[in-house]
Amino acid sequence: MRISIHNAQRRFKLDRVALKRLAAALAELAQTQRSGRHAASGRGSPSAAPWREVAIHLLDDAGIVPVNAAIMAHRGSTDVITQRYDPIPGEPGGLTGELFVNVERAACCAPRRAGWDPDRELALYLAHGFDHLTGADDATRAGQSRMRRRELGWLKRVELTPLFQTGKL
Repeated sequence: MRISIHNAQRRFKLDRVALKRLAAALAELAQTQRSGRHAASGRGSPSAAPWREVAIHLLDDAGIVPVNAAIMAHRGSTDVITQRYDPIPGEPGGLTGELFVNVERAACCAPRRAGWDPDRELALYLAHGFDHLTGADDATRAGQSRMRRRELGWLKRVELTPLFQTGKL
Protein backbone atom coordinates (compact mmCIF):
# COMPACT_ATOMS: atom_id res chain seq x y z
CA MET A 1 0.00 0.00 0.00
CA ARG A 2 1.15 3.47 -0.81
CA ILE A 3 0.57 6.19 1.79
CA SER A 4 1.22 9.79 0.85
CA ILE A 5 1.14 12.70 3.27
CA HIS A 6 0.36 16.23 2.11
CA ASN A 7 0.91 18.84 4.78
CA ALA A 8 -1.17 21.91 3.94
CA GLN A 9 -1.15 23.36 7.45
CA ARG A 10 1.76 25.47 8.63
CA ARG A 11 1.14 25.87 12.34
CA PHE A 12 2.46 22.54 13.67
CA LYS A 13 5.59 20.58 12.87
CA LEU A 14 4.82 16.87 12.50
CA ASP A 15 6.95 13.75 12.19
CA ARG A 16 6.04 12.42 8.72
CA VAL A 17 7.81 9.09 9.26
CA ALA A 18 5.87 8.45 12.49
CA LEU A 19 2.63 9.48 10.77
CA LYS A 20 3.22 7.07 7.88
CA ARG A 21 4.10 4.25 10.26
CA LEU A 22 0.96 4.88 12.33
CA ALA A 23 -1.22 5.15 9.22
CA ALA A 24 0.12 1.83 7.89
CA ALA A 25 -0.59 0.09 11.21
CA LEU A 26 -4.12 1.54 11.40
CA ALA A 27 -4.80 0.64 7.76
CA GLU A 28 -3.82 -2.95 8.50
CA LEU A 29 -6.12 -3.10 11.54
CA ALA A 30 -8.95 -1.52 9.55
CA GLN A 31 -8.45 -3.97 6.68
CA THR A 32 -8.59 -6.90 9.09
CA GLN A 33 -11.77 -5.49 10.63
CA ARG A 34 -13.26 -4.92 7.18
CA SER A 35 -12.50 -8.48 6.13
CA GLY A 36 -14.27 -9.79 9.22
CA ARG A 37 -17.25 -7.47 8.74
CA HIS A 38 -17.73 -8.55 5.11
CA ALA A 39 -17.24 -12.24 5.88
CA ALA A 40 -19.93 -12.04 8.58
CA SER A 41 -22.33 -10.33 6.19
CA GLY A 42 -21.74 -12.83 3.39
CA ARG A 43 -20.16 -10.21 1.11
CA GLY A 44 -16.87 -12.01 0.68
CA SER A 45 -15.40 -10.53 -2.48
CA PRO A 46 -14.96 -6.87 -1.39
CA SER A 47 -13.12 -7.97 1.74
CA ALA A 48 -10.36 -9.48 -0.37
CA ALA A 49 -9.50 -6.13 -1.95
CA PRO A 50 -6.28 -4.86 -0.35
CA TRP A 51 -5.39 -1.24 0.18
CA ARG A 52 -3.82 0.32 -2.85
CA GLU A 53 -3.32 3.97 -1.93
CA VAL A 54 -4.32 6.40 0.80
CA ALA A 55 -3.54 10.10 0.68
CA ILE A 56 -3.53 11.90 4.01
CA HIS A 57 -4.06 15.66 3.85
CA LEU A 58 -3.01 17.51 7.01
CA LEU A 59 -5.10 20.65 7.36
CA ASP A 60 -5.94 23.33 9.90
CA ASP A 61 -9.38 24.71 10.79
CA ALA A 62 -9.40 27.14 7.87
CA GLY A 63 -8.21 24.48 5.42
CA ILE A 64 -10.81 21.87 6.33
CA VAL A 65 -13.81 24.23 6.09
CA PRO A 66 -13.99 24.20 2.25
CA VAL A 67 -13.41 20.42 2.18
CA ASN A 68 -16.23 19.93 4.68
CA ALA A 69 -18.52 22.10 2.53
CA ALA A 70 -17.57 20.37 -0.74
CA ILE A 71 -17.66 16.75 0.42
CA MET A 72 -20.12 16.73 3.31
CA ALA A 73 -22.20 19.86 2.51
CA HIS A 74 -21.59 20.94 6.12
CA ARG A 75 -20.57 24.34 7.40
CA GLY A 76 -17.57 24.95 9.60
CA SER A 77 -14.65 22.93 10.79
CA THR A 78 -14.48 19.24 11.72
CA ASP A 79 -11.89 16.68 12.81
CA VAL A 80 -11.58 14.27 9.86
CA ILE A 81 -13.28 13.71 6.51
CA THR A 82 -12.87 10.63 4.36
CA GLN A 83 -13.31 10.06 0.67
CA ARG A 84 -13.19 6.58 -0.85
CA TYR A 85 -12.79 5.85 -4.54
CA ASP A 86 -13.62 2.73 -6.52
CA PRO A 87 -11.02 1.63 -9.06
CA ILE A 88 -11.38 3.00 -12.55
CA PRO A 89 -11.93 0.18 -15.08
CA GLY A 90 -8.56 -1.08 -16.20
CA GLU A 91 -6.77 -0.01 -13.00
CA PRO A 92 -5.52 -2.54 -10.50
CA GLY A 93 -8.05 -3.37 -7.80
CA GLY A 94 -7.78 -2.26 -4.23
CA LEU A 95 -9.05 0.37 -1.88
CA THR A 96 -8.10 3.96 -2.58
CA GLY A 97 -9.01 6.87 -0.41
CA GLU A 98 -8.19 10.20 1.12
CA LEU A 99 -8.21 11.38 4.71
CA PHE A 100 -8.52 15.09 5.39
CA VAL A 101 -7.29 15.49 8.96
CA ASN A 102 -7.55 18.64 11.08
CA VAL A 103 -4.24 18.88 12.95
CA GLU A 104 -5.21 22.16 14.61
CA ARG A 105 -8.33 20.60 16.10
CA ALA A 106 -6.30 17.67 17.45
CA ALA A 107 -3.94 20.06 19.21
CA CYS A 108 -6.78 22.15 20.62
CA CYS A 109 -9.17 19.33 21.64
CA ALA A 110 -6.68 16.98 23.28
CA PRO A 111 -6.44 18.93 26.55
CA ARG A 112 -10.20 18.55 27.00
CA ARG A 113 -9.85 14.76 27.28
CA ALA A 114 -8.40 13.54 30.57
CA GLY A 115 -5.01 11.91 30.05
CA TRP A 116 -4.83 12.66 26.32
CA ASP A 117 -2.26 14.57 24.38
CA PRO A 118 -2.34 15.92 20.81
CA ASP A 119 -0.54 12.81 19.50
CA ARG A 120 -3.28 10.50 20.76
CA GLU A 121 -6.02 12.83 19.50
CA LEU A 122 -4.46 12.97 16.03
CA ALA A 123 -4.08 9.17 16.09
CA LEU A 124 -7.78 8.87 16.96
CA TYR A 125 -8.69 11.03 13.95
CA LEU A 126 -6.60 8.80 11.70
CA ALA A 127 -8.19 5.65 13.18
CA HIS A 128 -11.65 7.15 12.68
CA GLY A 129 -10.82 8.01 9.08
CA PHE A 130 -9.58 4.50 8.30
CA ASP A 131 -12.66 3.05 9.97
CA HIS A 132 -14.85 5.13 7.62
CA LEU A 133 -12.76 4.17 4.59
CA THR A 134 -13.51 0.52 5.28
CA GLY A 135 -17.25 1.15 5.34
CA ALA A 136 -18.01 1.83 9.00
CA ASP A 137 -20.87 4.27 9.58
CA ASP A 138 -21.51 6.55 12.54
CA ALA A 139 -24.87 7.95 11.44
CA THR A 140 -26.54 6.44 14.52
CA ARG A 141 -25.58 6.42 18.20
CA ALA A 142 -25.06 2.66 18.02
CA GLY A 143 -22.77 3.08 15.01
CA GLN A 144 -20.85 5.83 16.78
CA SER A 145 -20.37 3.62 19.84
CA ARG A 146 -19.19 0.65 17.77
CA MET A 147 -16.74 2.78 15.85
CA ARG A 148 -15.33 4.48 18.95
CA ARG A 149 -14.82 1.13 20.76
CA ARG A 150 -13.08 -0.29 17.69
CA GLU A 151 -10.87 2.79 17.19
CA LEU A 152 -9.83 2.96 20.85
CA GLY A 153 -9.01 -0.75 20.65
CA TRP A 154 -6.80 -0.11 17.64
CA LEU A 155 -4.98 2.68 19.47
CA LYS A 156 -4.15 0.22 22.26
CA ARG A 157 -2.64 -2.16 19.70
CA VAL A 158 -0.41 0.28 17.81
CA GLU A 159 2.86 1.76 18.94
CA LEU A 160 2.14 5.44 19.32
CA THR A 161 5.28 7.53 19.00
CA PRO A 162 5.28 11.34 19.11
CA LEU A 163 3.64 12.84 16.04
CA PHE A 164 3.86 16.50 17.00
CA GLN A 165 7.39 17.87 17.15
CA THR A 166 8.36 20.78 19.34
CA GLY A 167 8.41 24.17 17.76
CA LYS A 168 6.48 25.57 14.87
CA LEU A 169 7.26 25.46 11.16
